[in-house]
Amino acid sequence: MARNAGKPKTTKLQKLEKKALEYSDPELEQLSQDENESDENDNESFEELEDDEEETGDQTVSSDSDNESGEGEAKAVDGKAEDEDEDEQFVSNLSFSQLGLASWLVNALKAMSITSPSEIQTKCIPEILKGRDVIGGAKTGSGKTAAFALPILQKLSEDPYGVFAVILTPTRELAFQIAEQFKVLGKSINLKDVVIVGGLDMMTQAIALSKRPHIIIATPGRLRDHINSSKDAMHLSKVKFLVLDEADRLLTDTFADDLGGILEVLPKKRQTLLFTATMTDAVLELSKPNPEDSPSPSTPAKPLPFVYQCKNTVSTVSTLTQSYIFIPSHLRETYLTYLLRSEDFVKKSTIIFCGRCRTAETLRVMLRELGIACTALHSEMSQQERLNSLAKFRGAITTVLIATDVGSRGLDIPSVQLVLNYDIPRDPTDYIHRVGRTARAGRGGQAISIVSERDIELIQDIESRINKTMGEYPIPENKALEVLNEVTSAKRAANMTLHDSQFGEKKRIQKQKRQILENARNGSKKRKLSSK
Repeated sequence: MARNAGKPKTTKLQKLEKKALEYSDPELEQLSQDENESDENDNESFEELEDDEEETGDQTVSSDSDNESGEGEAKAVDGKAEDEDEDEQFVSNLSFSQLGLASWLVNALKAMSITSPSEIQTKCIPEILKGRDVIGGAKTGSGKTAAFALPILQKLSEDPYGVFAVILTPTRELAFQIAEQFKVLGKSINLKDVVIVGGLDMMTQAIALSKRPHIIIATPGRLRDHINSSKDAMHLSKVKFLVLDEADRLLTDTFADDLGGILEVLPKKRQTLLFTATMTDAVLELSKPNPEDSPSPSTPAKPLPFVYQCKNTVSTVSTLTQSYIFIPSHLRETYLTYLLRSEDFVKKSTIIFCGRCRTAETLRVMLRELGIACTALHSEMSQQERLNSLAKFRGAITTVLIATDVGSRGLDIPSVQLVLNYDIPRDPTDYIHRVGRTARAGRGGQAISIVSERDIELIQDIESRINKTMGEYPIPENKALEVLNEVTSAKRAANMTLHDSQFGEKKRIQKQKRQILENARNGSKKRKLSSK
């Protein structure tokens, strides 16, 4: 969408508005516009969604970080191995065996039809096997999980004991996905792993932790809860590896307090591995020397970490076709329905991304009213409901998944053919993570963004970031508008369903409780200061 295209497109919107009136019931149309205005005024950010999603009701987050995640992690001048001359399509001239991996791991990879390492694996695996701290950046779908899982499993096989490694992730779904990869790769050594995330029974998790699993894959909030509940039963004093996956998300104020509590109980002598698709300033800051780690005769300086950032770390792949449709905001549901029913997409595996939980749930109920089988993934769902939704989608029982940005990072579902951006993200990086759910591992894929009059600057920022100009996806307007009244009625029914079920009430009450606790803490601090 060219930056000088604003006026002609506005004319198109006006024409569409007039044409929509020919197909619409006035009462239903007014209702639809009122509901869209309500949605716009009640917008939630990705950060807020993630905060609530992470550990619902478990923990109050704080912006006071002790920054221990950076302890001992610094980048040597010679450690940054960014090769400017590498081709865009990286082809490793080394085999997994030549990287230093044992034959049993190479055989496990062959069983998964993985025969040659990716760029991030080629550069980072040897360094991890040497015992170095590593910071790695690579785009989604590039094999980051295997880049740390393979060397950890090899070191575990040489000296097996639990707990050997702690893997931290920002979302529950990503934790389960990482656990799946560890299970497959570590099957031949009888690997014991446990997933510790919110939304599941804490007593069951505590029992699993007491059995000293080799690998703990966790979200920070829930792991911190277990540490606070029973520090002595956690057995974390001999951990060899700490991994922060999606480190850019973990190194934010949202997770600062929980990370600080976890780092307090981990041994200082360990390998720390950070992997991310977005090399932020917070991540790169950890590659600088830590003044607190000044060497002494008894304690020599810790070696600087190896840092590798793939070229075009945050980008979209060449096998992805990206386009947009430009319509009035109150017609988004109508055009979405037409797209999903069209011959081009009716059988395609599709993820629809929304900015809010309520929008995702409204679309789920609405599409079912319209006879379109779908499932959802958002933080208002219980953990079991989310797992069931993912299982249905992975198993192709349903081909449409409606998700908030909780599903935009790390989820690897190879069958996804289409990503639809129902809401345009404000951060171009979030767009890249969303569309990265398709066109993975060399496959083709398609992404279509539904752009309204208030999204023009957002989509132009995205085009600047990905260095591509999207084309407009052609839709026959008359055919799309024929379903307007049907869709408006279905949306009305969906909103009534959400109202009757008091959707979002639990989250609202939890926010109020957290606010009361925060106010009480602040009041206590002020009283202490005044007494001094």
